[in-house]
Amino acid sequence: MKLYHSTASPFVRKVMVLAYETGLVDRLELVSAVVSPVARDASVVAHNPTGHIPTLVLEDGTALYDSGVICQYLDTLHDGPPLLPAGPLDRARALCLQALGDGIMNAGVLIRFENALRPSELRWQAWLDGQSSKIQSSLDVLESDWLAYLEQPVDIGAITVACALSYIDFRELRPGWRETVPSLADWHARFAQRRSMQQTQLRAIS
Repeated sequence: MKLYHSTASPFVRKVMVLAYETGLVDRLELVSAVVSPVARDASVVAHNPTGHIPTLVLEDGTALYDSGVICQYLDTLHDGPPLLPAGPLDRARALCLQALGDGIMNAGVLIRFENALRPSELRWQAWLDGQSSKIQSSLDVLESDWLAYLEQPVDIGAITVACALSYIDFRELRPGWRETVPSLADWHARFAQRRSMQQTQLRAIS
């Protein structure tokens, strides 16, 4: 299977962490892709019309996207404990937590694009403030409502949140966020020591 991949993408990292957690990483061929809203990568668009990564191309040529879909598919290919729970409510809660983590990452990517791609004289501060507010309100809810869940066995929700928090640091989106949510910060520090996280650390594209 070919995974269109960037070491700077938190959504790609989510897939890679799951692949390490499930022992599937050796079945993935990583294909480097550099994408942005203003410079679409034709090799990705050939498989995914949105041009987004991650995009997974199966051996028969079938393309799967986005990260949530890819993770659901990969979770069917291993014999270990599922990272998407089978029970209806348990599965819904894991997917809800995944959605919260994805929301943080989406807001972070939008901030990154606004700062890195838009000419400085055209940057919209209210837009940046709104995306930053989304991140903080999500952190607050993770601290108040989800800590007990995060301490349970690893699932797709925990993986996504961990990748989202790491992306905040990687792009310096909210300096000092740990002081606002100390218990969440402690959980993340411990989760970040897992081999799957150590093997998939975000890196700027050279």
